[in-house]
Amino acid sequence: MPIRYNLREAPRSGRLPQTQSGESMRIFLGADHAGFELKEHVRRWLMASGYEVTDVGTDGEASVDYPDFARLVAEAVGRRDADFGVLVCGTGLGMAIAANKVPGVRAVPVSDPEIARMSRLHNDANVIALPGRHIAPETAEAVLQAFLTTDFEGGRHQRRLDKIRELEESER
Repeated sequence: MPIRYNLREAPRSGRLPQTQSGESMRIFLGADHAGFELKEHVRRWLMASGYEVTDVGTDGEASVDYPDFARLVAEAVGRRDADFGVLVCGTGLGMAIAANKVPGVRAVPVSDPEIARMSRLHNDANVIALPGRHIAPETAEAVLQAFLTTDFEGGRHQRRLDKIRELEESER
């Protein structure tokens, strides 16, 4: 089991990213060995941007199983201990699949800022999975910026999310 630790650094602007209720935005971050290098970059970027970050690991490039880290992040989001989750593996696909097994989680594998924006705007995604082997660090920053600063649009999209919740509840 990875060691959990909280990391926080004041943003350059002096203002912390906040939720609609005015609290600091909490991000849980996790990766497997294939995503470790990008996770470290993302962690530093999130901290410098003023997010409250909890990094659940992994802490190196030794082979580990991605579902373990996806579960830690997804459960934190599902419990609402985190506002958002950020996962990194080789493609982002395995992490998203595993995270989506946790009720209340809507995880999306994303490598494009516009897709990240739409995942929030229309799908109210709350976990993003980045492809560590297929995305440049600067692109990952742009993707996260779009994901973390876009609000859910609601309206007709809420009806669709309600149907997804019905599916989750019917499988319990």
